[in-house]
Amino acid sequence: QVQLVESGGGLVQAGDSLRLSCAASGRTFSTYTMAWFRQAPGKEREFVAGITWNTTTYYADSGTGRFTISRDNAKKTLYLQMNSLKPEDTAVYYCAASTRRVGSRTSSDFGSWGPGTQVTVSS
Repeated sequence: QVQLVESGGGLVQAGDSLRLSCAASGRTFSTYTMAWFRQAPGKEREFVAGITWNTTTYYADSGTGRFTISRDNAKKTLYLQMNSLKPEDTAVYYCAASTRRVGSRTSSDFGSWGPGTQVTVSS
């Protein structure tokens, strides 16, 4: 199993940008499908963006055009570049790893999770 730790969250204003990072441990990071999920207060956890082992990317509608997911296998790190942030992007952001070779948007398909990083966007 892979261990994950997120960083890069914070308090920003609407329209600002943030880049989240997720550092992974383990020798097989490059074989995992990775994803970002988020959970706002009082809401269910939702999919944000994913990237497969062969760097195919896919996004939720809420992030299309504003968010970019990427990975650096040499550094065992996953990234989420978030631009034009909105107050509704406020949430705890989690990175997750799945052994599925095909991308998934379903949280139950991901067996490893980080503790999360808080992103707060003020209006």
